[in-house]
Amino acid sequence: YHISDHPIKRKIYSFLHILAISLAGKSKMFLTMTFRWFFVFSVSIAVAAIDDDLIPSTLDGPFEPVTVPYDVSLRGNAVDLPDTDPRVRRCVEGFEPEQISVSLSVNYDSVWISWITGEFQIGNNIKPLNPNTVASVVRYGRSRVPLTDEASGYSLVYNQLYPFEGLQNYTSGIIHHVRLTGLKPSTLYYYRCGDPSISAMSGIYHFRAMPVSGPRSYPNRIAVVGDLGLTYNTTDTIHNLKSNKPDLVLLVGDVSYANLYRTNGTGSDCYDCSFPETPIHETYQPRWDYWGRFMQSLISRTPIMVIEGNHEIEEQAGKQSFVAYRSRFAFPSEESKSSSPFYYSFNAGGIHFIMLGAYVDYSKSAKQYKWLERDLANVDRSMTPWLVAAWHPPWYNTYTAHYKEAECMRLEMEELLYSYGVDIVFNGHVHAYERSNRVYNYTLDPCGPVHITVGDGGNREKMAIEHADEAANCPEPSSTHDEDMGGFCATNFTSGPAAGKFCWDQQPDYSAFRESSFGHGILEVKNETWALWTWYRNQDSSGKVGDQVYIVRQPELCLGSIKLPKSSFADS
Repeated sequence: YHISDHPIKRKIYSFLHILAISLAGKSKMFLTMTFRWFFVFSVSIAVAAIDDDLIPSTLDGPFEPVTVPYDVSLRGNAVDLPDTDPRVRRCVEGFEPEQISVSLSVNYDSVWISWITGEFQIGNNIKPLNPNTVASVVRYGRSRVPLTDEASGYSLVYNQLYPFEGLQNYTSGIIHHVRLTGLKPSTLYYYRCGDPSISAMSGIYHFRAMPVSGPRSYPNRIAVVGDLGLTYNTTDTIHNLKSNKPDLVLLVGDVSYANLYRTNGTGSDCYDCSFPETPIHETYQPRWDYWGRFMQSLISRTPIMVIEGNHEIEEQAGKQSFVAYRSRFAFPSEESKSSSPFYYSFNAGGIHFIMLGAYVDYSKSAKQYKWLERDLANVDRSMTPWLVAAWHPPWYNTYTAHYKEAECMRLEMEELLYSYGVDIVFNGHVHAYERSNRVYNYTLDPCGPVHITVGDGGNREKMAIEHADEAANCPEPSSTHDEDMGGFCATNFTSGPAAGKFCWDQQPDYSAFRESSFGHGILEVKNETWALWTWYRNQDSSGKVGDQVYIVRQPELCLGSIKLPKSSFADS
């Protein structure tokens, strides 16, 4: 039997090998009974293998493009949860912790615990809380009682200020971040957080540390979601995501959508459409608190890793931006030798994740690019065979919404990521789902990454339903510019079927599957070369999948033949 890297076939081979050894020297009657049992087993396992083989792999690609027609009934309930919903109401007293979350450091032996104490204030006469009045303490251990270890961290308060008459200002509760160290891999830990000196400790929560890095060591399931917001659609997405019991959540930008609101709490599906005359793009910061309360039941036990989206910019007085994003989440920036919360990296078992910032300088002369060169050069593919990158706006997007918007970033960074053999790229921003064939520079390439857009988490803005390759939908090139992303780089294609045109006349060959539905994805890495990607639609019954494919690495084909770009850190 040919030994295959396919996970099902490997299990069958291993079973046959063990069976052959165990049956050596046994009696004829014993062998007869054993093989009767084995016949039944083999039929069932064969059926499972055949069924499993129905799931395509990238080895079968490139795939013919597929578009699932839009069903208008699937718009769902794109209405934000009101502040009266019990899931977003404050349910603690005094300085007891709330909005508790776990995030990862660079390796399995460390995590961050974050929470908020005290109440936010919004109005014209706010008085920020003093973060030094409440300690930041986490007690933790491998048993619920006693919690034998203790760690301390730091705390802060942030303000969102608007120097315009009639606009309300905001000051947060006290935000705490504590890093736990010395953790054992794949081990369940219990913890409480708060300030024991004033009897303001949380209940007992738990999380499981990541597996140790290695070619056969992976989290069971990694949930990937983007553009969540806090609508009734969001609640469906998170409910379905929880049912898949992920070990890690990856949120690829656009978190609370607080910037769809004015400071008086009036919201809209389209801020600029509804409030064109406001002196500054306002936000209603309590939506962040509502989001943290709603998400606590998930992210207090399942680590979440977040990268910024355009809705996190939130400009305020003094041209400050991203203040809520930078304050509310803990990032392994220092641990991954990054100077910024906008880009960082971490390991989860045998996967090295690179989180990139699309709304800070990404040019080849920028700090982010130099950091990326160093980070990629230091990846040990024998220990972390899988290389996964994530940022907010997609490079390969065939919807009219945000079409070619991130082209400048692609032109700066794609060659570097390709040269190091990035396997998968996750994005959000476009409020729909799309999976690409393996692609590099708009050309089908067996060594290019699979790009997956999951900007369909459920936010209140409209769903992306129009495709740039459909008649009359191709946008004017000048309309694709996003000033938050830097320059304008979108031009006509120079080769291939769409040469000389700004859009294709049909679904591009690099687009394998696209559908306008809300949902989330699950990544299950099986071994050093096979990973199962599954996208679940909110409208489907439990267990039914919307899209599924095995993503297969071919390091013998790709990593040995790809040359590093001349500008790379490895060549400098």
